[in-house]
Amino acid sequence: MDDEHYALNLDENYSYEYINESNVCETGDYFVFYTHLTTVLYTLVFLLSLLGNTLVLWILFKYENLTSLTNVFIMNLCVSDLVFSCMLPFWAVDQTFGWIFGEFLCKALNAVFSVGYYSGVFFLTLMTILRYLSVVNPLSPLGSQTQCCGFLVSLVVWTGSILIVVPEVIHTTVQENLEGDKICDYGDWKWKKVDIYQRNILFLFSFGVIVFCYFKILVILLRARSRRKHRTVRLIFIIVVAFFLSWAPYNILSFLLTFPPPTCQYERDSNLAFYISRKIAFSHCCLNPVLYVFVGVKFKRHLLRLCSQYLPCGDGQVSSPRICSEGKFHYEGASTY
Repeated sequence: MDDEHYALNLDENYSYEYINESNVCETGDYFVFYTHLTTVLYTLVFLLSLLGNTLVLWILFKYENLTSLTNVFIMNLCVSDLVFSCMLPFWAVDQTFGWIFGEFLCKALNAVFSVGYYSGVFFLTLMTILRYLSVVNPLSPLGSQTQCCGFLVSLVVWTGSILIVVPEVIHTTVQENLEGDKICDYGDWKWKKVDIYQRNILFLFSFGVIVFCYFKILVILLRARSRRKHRTVRLIFIIVVAFFLSWAPYNILSFLLTFPPPTCQYERDSNLAFYISRKIAFSHCCLNPVLYVFVGVKFKRHLLRLCSQYLPCGDGQVSSPRICSEGKFHYEGASTY
């Protein structure tokens, strides 16, 4: 069927509902529950992301050497998650009251969403490539990393992410859906499809590069049988896997929803699946700090050290003396995550 036979009803940002001119497909009342769930979830994710990523940045600046490209990329990944999470409170309000923030914030917040997403993909890919070079080719010139090099790479990534979203800033606008509610989205469906295809192409390209790098890394590590080398890639690998598991369903479903639905039931099911996948994807911005603490050896030690400076030791308020002693340990010799 041709696209002209369908109108686009946007109930939420980045949601799709096709309506045949001769046969309206009702979505039903079960989406009301997900609207209220979205408001609560986005607020909670924003608070957790703000707390977790700020804590990781504090640890990086306080205890880590930011001349390391890996540390620079982790720092930028935290900033990327914070940038992304900044739009969540606005979308939480949007779920209840519609878009009440005007044209400027409509364009700005959609741009923030995309810049946070693209920069996260780019930094994860660069972290994987860096780890690949350090394992496969230990004599790589990246071994002599400098703070200036990290700054320049970060500047290129952020600039590229901003340039990519320029068309989105131009073509997003405040409009009314079929129910008369104000929404913030693309004014032209064709430009929205371009955005979706672009997002999926970059996602697949990044995924291909990461799979290739980790396949080569795995071959080297199996030959080396080095526990330390295993630890050097474990954290980054888990961070990458968590990112792709969070965002892959969202990207796949957003691509599938660019095609006219064959049946009304298919439309209902696909929209419901899309809403759920979007909640998972948008919640990812608060996940990385948890992974740093539970998977990364260094971050766990730094966190204990940080806590030891504010928790009194030896007065019965800390149940384990081991925590206090570990917190006062000097960690400069720990070189793995």
